[in-house]
Amino acid sequence: MPLTPFEIMASKIWSMGLVVLVAATFGLEVMVRGAVGVVISGSVPLFLLGVALTLLATTAMGIFLGTVARSMPQFGLLMILILLPLQVLSGSLTPRESMPLLVQRIMLIAPTTHFVGLAQAILYRGAGIGVVWPQFLAILGIAALFFAAALIRFRRSIGTMQS
Repeated sequence: MPLTPFEIMASKIWSMGLVVLVAATFGLEVMVRGAVGVVISGSVPLFLLGVALTLLATTAMGIFLGTVARSMPQFGLLMILILLPLQVLSGSLTPRESMPLLVQRIMLIAPTTHFVGLAQAILYRGAGIGVVWPQFLAILGIAALFFAAALIRFRRSIGTMQS
């Protein structure tokens, strides 16, 4: 029995997410805590939940962009146009407060912006779920939106391939 578009997308998200989640755990525990000796103030499981949700959102965004692009070279260029601004403007490299207000507002639709906020709050300040739930909710909403849009486009593209 062939897989449904939902099952195909879920398997891609699960497989890629698991690899990155294991790498993030390794990096945090072995390198940050072990080798460098940094004391982490907050809950590592809560942080990893944030990582998992962000992976869901960014992978769904990648699948959506994959349905928009018509070829792999076009997808590569599209990813450069999307990923670089997401990283640079998320607040991970420069403070969001130093950016123009319009850019700050636009970047609220990016999961990386919310992830940077929750990661800093959890790891540096020891924040709990009571503080970071708005970021979790925002990332979950972005993930649901991109997953649904990607699923709709993916079903259409499979339908045109079978015709």
